[in-house]
Amino acid sequence: MSEKRLILKQETRATPKCPHCKKDVDTVSYRGLYGGFWGKRYIYFCPSCLNTLGVSHRKGFFMG
Repeated sequence: MSEKRLILKQETRATPKCPHCKKDVDTVSYRGLYGGFWGKRYIYFCPSCLNTLGVSHRKGFFMG
């Protein structure tokens, strides 16, 4: 089986749309989530409809 590569292309003219309310997303809101000792967690959401776009977990310096 051949290995396919993923091509990453920067788009400067395209405006993404919120998958929930379908409005143009030119700003993404975020908020820190608490309750964990190891690292930090953030939730990203649409400022128009407040639906979640994603969640990230950033590990601390010593965790790699």
